[in-house]
Amino acid sequence: MLTELRIRNFAIIEQLTLPLGRGFNVLTGETGAGKSIIVGALGLLLGERANSDVVRTGADRALVEGTFDISERPELAALLDERGIDVEESTVVLKREVAAAGRARGWVNGTPVTAAALSDIGRRLVNVHGQHEAQTLLDPDEQREILDAFAGAQGQAAAVRAAHAALAHVRHEIAELRRRKADAERRADYLRHVVREIEEARLVDGEDVRLDEEARRLEHAEELRSLAGGAAGALDGGEEAVLSHLGAVQRALASITRIDPSRSRLQELFDSGYYAIEELARELEEYEAAVELDPDRLEEVRRRRDLLFRLTKKYGGTLGDVIETGTKARAELDLVESADLDLRTLEQREREAATRLTAGAAELSALRQGAASRLARAVDDVLPSLGMSDGRFVAVLVPLADVGASGAEDTEFRVALNVGHDARPLSRVASGGELSRVMLALKTILARLDQVPTLIFDEVDAGIGGKVGLQVGDTMRRVAAHHQVFAITHLPQIAARAHHHILVAKGARGGVTTADVAVLVGEERITELARMLGGDPESDISRAHAAELLETAVVPEPKQAKRRGARPAEPDEPART
Repeated sequence: MLTELRIRNFAIIEQLTLPLGRGFNVLTGETGAGKSIIVGALGLLLGERANSDVVRTGADRALVEGTFDISERPELAALLDERGIDVEESTVVLKREVAAAGRARGWVNGTPVTAAALSDIGRRLVNVHGQHEAQTLLDPDEQREILDAFAGAQGQAAAVRAAHAALAHVRHEIAELRRRKADAERRADYLRHVVREIEEARLVDGEDVRLDEEARRLEHAEELRSLAGGAAGALDGGEEAVLSHLGAVQRALASITRIDPSRSRLQELFDSGYYAIEELARELEEYEAAVELDPDRLEEVRRRRDLLFRLTKKYGGTLGDVIETGTKARAELDLVESADLDLRTLEQREREAATRLTAGAAELSALRQGAASRLARAVDDVLPSLGMSDGRFVAVLVPLADVGASGAEDTEFRVALNVGHDARPLSRVASGGELSRVMLALKTILARLDQVPTLIFDEVDAGIGGKVGLQVGDTMRRVAAHHQVFAITHLPQIAARAHHHILVAKGARGGVTTADVAVLVGEERITELARMLGGDPESDISRAHAAELLETAVVPEPKQAKRRGARPAEPDEPART
């Protein structure tokens, strides 16, 4: 459960610490005092999109921090451990910071996390229900999800979505293959020409470069032989050749070494140079002999180069492009012949996928059908306690022409709010207040299944009052037997049913508007309820009425959890800061 919410420099709030206890917590205050701002700060903490506009005027950053006791939810500790987040003393601290420059950061127990991770963890800790969420109850998808949650069919619904996606994927493959086959059939003659022309050329990647080099050698064969022969003769071709003249150098070096042995390296250098020149002369002679004057081969190389040039101009900028074009054309042409076999294989997969989808959807339909009647009875049992004594709820399954990603049917919630009237869709019969109460009834029922520890109701009392307000407050208090409930309300009838009453008030600090909170007990609480009743908070009549509201708050109390090292707060005991 949420034990404490700390807010700093958020909107009009400079610094605020909101203590929360077990059971039913209520937040009241004048319009504009900052109640909705507190809910907005909580939404930011739970991963909602951050906006620098929330930073209080004059501050460089806004900070929201929430402390949660998860001693009764060991699975949450295991989840955090899987994410590499340490949990000590069953305490989880979520923290979100928004800088005035726009950058936002988040932490869980001091470990930096993304907004998505913060949202994933936050939704397992808190469920927020506001006025606008009652309108989502009109959405068929929302109605279907509520029914699936009640039926425990989320896993089966996910399986149906996966089966539908698999069927859609194989159908896309079939359509794509048929399209490609049709294209290939239209282009078959052209493709055969391309394949024949390129494959008959027997191209080899890099061949064009090698042919260019060979052509240059053949075109300049006489010049190459002349140059090689002249160079070889200059090195070792007679008395005037280089090697002949080196004999004198050899004799001079021998004399130097004999007189000055320290200069023996000169002889080593001479030997290296002599052998290198000798080797160069030999290779030049061999090269001269290897150069052929072959006009026939030159003509053959030229014809081959012309062929490669025409192909590259026609099918690609390089020889590699031409080869790739031929490969693709062959594959496309092969498709004409192989597509029928591939299509038969895909069509078999399609039949199998369709069978799985149909079977999965039938199983899901059975779960929904059984749950629809149970949900209707459960809601009918709750509606009288919410001031709708003649209300009747029906969850109708509307068959679809084809099985879709959500199954074989749509879900439609219908209500009859008056005796003798047929049940009709919610959107056609329910006012805002009635819609909020139907949603509250559903939340009350789903709360028995929901593992989220904290439920927050933001002004869901719109359009109700008087006795109905008392009934709504009693219902919230009953939900608080299994969950921590935190409600923002304008109704004294609801506020009087809370175990813990917190007042938010707007004031000024340093010439700037701010909001503060106070935990109300005893006479302070009676004063606030008297104000909410619309009378004089100090009049005996208003105070007596407020006291009477408090005295009648006798519905089942929240369960008491064992907490290590501390006595649990009593349901009607104020939370300690």
